[in-house]
Amino acid sequence: MTSPTGTTSTIAWPPTVATTLPADAADATLVGRVMTAAGPAVVTVRDERLVDLTGSFATTSELAEHPDPAAAVRAADGPDLGSLADVLARTPVELRSDDGVRLLSPIDLQAVKAAGVTFAVSMVERVIEERCQGDAARAEEMRAQITGLIGADLGELTPGSPETDRLKEALVAAGSWSQYLEVGLGPDAEIFTKTTTMASVGTGVDVGIHPRSQWNNPEPEVVVLVSSTGSIRGATLGNDVNLRDFEGRSALLLGKAKDNNASAALGPFVRLFDDGFSLDDVRRIEVGLDVVGTDGFHLTGSSSMSLISRDPADLVGQLMGPTHQYPDGAVLFLGTMFAPVQDRDAVGQGFTHHVDDLVAVTAERLGGLVNRVRTSEACEPWTFGAGALMRNLASRGLLTG
Repeated sequence: MTSPTGTTSTIAWPPTVATTLPADAADATLVGRVMTAAGPAVVTVRDERLVDLTGSFATTSELAEHPDPAAAVRAADGPDLGSLADVLARTPVELRSDDGVRLLSPIDLQAVKAAGVTFAVSMVERVIEERCQGDAARAEEMRAQITGLIGADLGELTPGSPETDRLKEALVAAGSWSQYLEVGLGPDAEIFTKTTTMASVGTGVDVGIHPRSQWNNPEPEVVVLVSSTGSIRGATLGNDVNLRDFEGRSALLLGKAKDNNASAALGPFVRLFDDGFSLDDVRRIEVGLDVVGTDGFHLTGSSSMSLISRDPADLVGQLMGPTHQYPDGAVLFLGTMFAPVQDRDAVGQGFTHHVDDLVAVTAERLGGLVNRVRTSEACEPWTFGAGALMRNLASRGLLTG
């Protein structure tokens, strides 16, 4: 990670085609969703234009159940809904019109799940939150203490291994074991519900933080699309907006720390697996983060999926199987190693968001997810759920079988 810079930096608002699409977009099989005057539509990107595939697949959940979703997308056709540039320009709430097409989150009926404490750096920060009981002013002191106890280099440890068992025994004996170390180093991953089906937001819109939170941060992550049978079909980017003070006060406040209006952002598109993009590519992805505030603050950093302590396939295996099913599929946030500790407002208090921060989560082969930060009650209310989607698709004659 790098520190905030004193240089001037900007994030395009609304997002542009150049900042949205993957570097190799011409070779990528991309799928997403838009809102049209008639209702939601499943789309793909061809020559920087959006093609409506809803006549072939009413939902992205249905598409993920196809034996070869990428081939199905390439074979399907439908109406041209316009240029991606125009749609991006109309997506922010203050720039849209009732009859214009705008981007949505690229998923619909899938469960929205997240894996926590999958990187050593984030594990240490969760322990710090716990010891601070949500008080950001104590973070630096706790960081030194915790690093001294468990060491600074945990990247070589395999969760559930004999080595981590011995480390656990030593920490328990020292009275320093933590619930976060349990899920970071133990055999069972932390997997939780990030938000409700249909509640995620896409690129070019506001993300929400609870108005009472004084210590919060973005969590840039890779998110995988999973079918009902547990097959990983593709990947996208996510921002698992997090309230460090709420969760630090009590792990039982995880729901309030994680699930608020507009607190789960995904996009811009799901890149489906095909001959040119696979799970091995996901394992090597470098994720970038930029935060630019109206106060002149600029935070930039990057993280590598190669440093994850639990393989994506293992995490999906713990998400679903004989003990848990998701008939409409799921998406899984794979966790973040990004834990911003640089001071913003006061010495020793680290980073927290300000209203109107612009946040960009990027990866060369997945594109860019850009959002603006607001308090959750100031974000656009969530009113279009699964029931509304089913009624809309039925009225358009798009539900078959």
